[in-house]
Amino acid sequence: MTSTRNGRDGRTRIIEGALRRFSQSGVSATTLASLREESGVSVGSFYHHFASKEHVFGVLYAQTLQAYQDAFLAELTQHEDARGGIEAIVTLHMAWCGDNPERARLLISERPPRRNEPGGPEVADSRRAFLRQVADWWRPHMKDGVLRPVPATLCYVLWLGPAQEMCRLWFAGAHQPTEEEIGSLGEAAWNSLRMPSAER
Repeated sequence: MTSTRNGRDGRTRIIEGALRRFSQSGVSATTLASLREESGVSVGSFYHHFASKEHVFGVLYAQTLQAYQDAFLAELTQHEDARGGIEAIVTLHMAWCGDNPERARLLISERPPRRNEPGGPEVADSRRAFLRQVADWWRPHMKDGVLRPVPATLCYVLWLGPAQEMCRLWFAGAHQPTEEEIGSLGEAAWNSLRMPSAER
């Protein structure tokens, strides 16, 4: 039992250390030696859990994306009203990034692992399930003539693109978003995604 617990602790320490290093330096500039130094594990312990730096990144990215998607869906499904849902997600996005800045930097700044890379299949599967659930919420509003029928990528850009840019400025120390500005981002997302005939 002790060895199993220690094994879990070693894996967790590596993931937490990688999050700090990747957030500070980026994945490409982070070395395997610095990952081991940050987590305080031996070479043997590292390779017991992970095959490479890319393996750590893939697992960390998949975990982070899943956490964000879970928060997104938990918020979205509370809203039957289309405008309420659109604007609430912008607020949720800003709050989640503020509460999880290291993880948010990872999602904003790093390329997701491809399907043939460590973590890639998990990321692809979770994204597919996530988009299906968002579409399930979106479709009735689209059929009612409230929300526009837009492809997933364009939907993301119109919905959260400005909020992502605000987060980049925030994390760079260039600007601290106010509640009023976050509200304006939500209103802008609604105006971008609603049908022209939908009420403002």
